[in-house]
Amino acid sequence: MNLQRILIIQTAFLGDVVLASPIWENLHRIYPDVQLDVVVKKGNESLLADHPFIRKVYVFDKQHKFKNLLVLGNKLRQQKYDLVINLQRFASSGILTLLANAKESRGFEKNPLSIFFSKRYQHEMRAGWHEVDRNLQLIADLVTDSQRRPQLYPSKKDFLRIEQYQNQTYYCLAPTSVWFTKQAPKAIWLHLIESLTHNGASIYLLGAPSDQSYLNELIELSQNKQVVNLAGQLSLLQSAALMAGAKHNYVNDSGPLHLASAANAPVSAFFCSTVPEFGFGPLSDQSEIVEVSNLDCRPCGIHGHKSCPKGHFKCGNELQIKLTDK
Repeated sequence: MNLQRILIIQTAFLGDVVLASPIWENLHRIYPDVQLDVVVKKGNESLLADHPFIRKVYVFDKQHKFKNLLVLGNKLRQQKYDLVINLQRFASSGILTLLANAKESRGFEKNPLSIFFSKRYQHEMRAGWHEVDRNLQLIADLVTDSQRRPQLYPSKKDFLRIEQYQNQTYYCLAPTSVWFTKQAPKAIWLHLIESLTHNGASIYLLGAPSDQSYLNELIELSQNKQVVNLAGQLSLLQSAALMAGAKHNYVNDSGPLHLASAANAPVSAFFCSTVPEFGFGPLSDQSEIVEVSNLDCRPCGIHGHKSCPKGHFKCGNELQIKLTDK
């Protein structure tokens, strides 16, 4: 197959974009001269800022979706791609795939427009398979010995931005999630704050601007002056760089987990209503999964919920973590 221009589409959440990175990493390794472009939803483009080999990052603004689909689709069609790889399973990404009008298109069967793709693949939960494995099957005929770990590229400016926080031993905690049932309860985070600061270490709380009030509440409850709320103060790449230098990181089954994987940062991940078997566990060399086993109500769905369907939230409230010298 003569490849000169390839487009990868992943318009889901930030973690999904991070887990898509092995696609362009492996393609670039095998085809270093191929033009690689990526489509992400608005808000995730900063993950790929100043990327060393992605030529163009297209931003899909889901507000005024139909109009923006047509405008972006026209731009993509003008690029005359040889191959479009669609990693998203929603109709909007299928429409973009068709509008791009590439010589070949690939994607998952679950996409409602996949019948029009050149090649279709199953998105299934096989034993031992991670989301990156499901993605990499789309290029298995093009790439051998695929590298599985995600990769991000913080810039020198990003590392300079976080230097001020790295003058002492520190831990990073990311206590929030979009979904209540994917978020470890406050008691877990307060226990971590109390346990990890006894030796003078600092704790940095990571999150989005919308998480500031929740994280401030944790600091007030802990009454610990060694805890700093960095929600909304760092970019995604700066957060990944900070996590890379932490003695240890503690996260939910959420976006920061995948930032840790991309930084190969030591991490403990809390899985409440979801399970690692879904294929979204940590990929760092030093990683730990913390979960409550043998609950007949777990998992209660592929995604999280705004509240526990059973009302007891045992998968969160019964979490236990044994701290060693992380």
